[in-house]
Amino acid sequence: MSTTEEVVEEEVVTDTVREAIAKAFADELGDGFIEQHINPGSDLWIRIAASSWVDAALFARNKLGMTWLDFISAMDWLPNPYGREMESEQDWVVHGKEDATPEEMTTGIAGGDTRFQMMMRLYSTEEHIGVTIKADVGDVAGAAPAIESLIPVYAGASWHEREVWEMFGIDIIGHPDKRVLYLPTGFEGNPMRKDYPLVARRVKPWPGIVDVEAMPGEADDEADAADGADA
Repeated sequence: MSTTEEVVEEEVVTDTVREAIAKAFADELGDGFIEQHINPGSDLWIRIAASSWVDAALFARNKLGMTWLDFISAMDWLPNPYGREMESEQDWVVHGKEDATPEEMTTGIAGGDTRFQMMMRLYSTEEHIGVTIKADVGDVAGAAPAIESLIPVYAGASWHEREVWEMFGIDIIGHPDKRVLYLPTGFEGNPMRKDYPLVARRVKPWPGIVDVEAMPGEADDEADAADGADA
């Protein structure tokens, strides 16, 4: 390397405040703390065991001053089993056609090791900093997804948990009032699950699917073939 060349070192950006918060969670939860992701100057995500869900919320509220519950929600990471129609190839890939293999899917920061994840967003209105906490649910073979209610920690969790229970079918253990918010009484299924069949798509295809225009000449060939069949 020439002595006249400048060596440019990539600056390592750190966020000591969020690193300290992540460490505090790790120290408090022990084995219940799985991993963290910090976007310096912007946000903090931590992934925990489902068994530490309530403990993490209590610690955030009582020790870190995060008294504001922004939201609780869930995610279904099952690849969409339906394409244009109910019998599409995507459906067979997910449900086990003999010669098909599910496509590999990456989940980024929000993902985990199981199909379903719970997420909560907590915030300190005094320190103006928050954390998104996520937990894998349904990680025991054959077990239905479930998690403890956060109502004893944040009373405002009730509405969010009812929505998760209704739309994703994740049981909220200890919730005192599991009543539907959106669906009619007697409705079967959980519409936010990826494998819930949207039968209406047989009548009206998903608007995001774009029909591919025929190549020049194909339309004429199809019209000739139709005329021949009619004759």
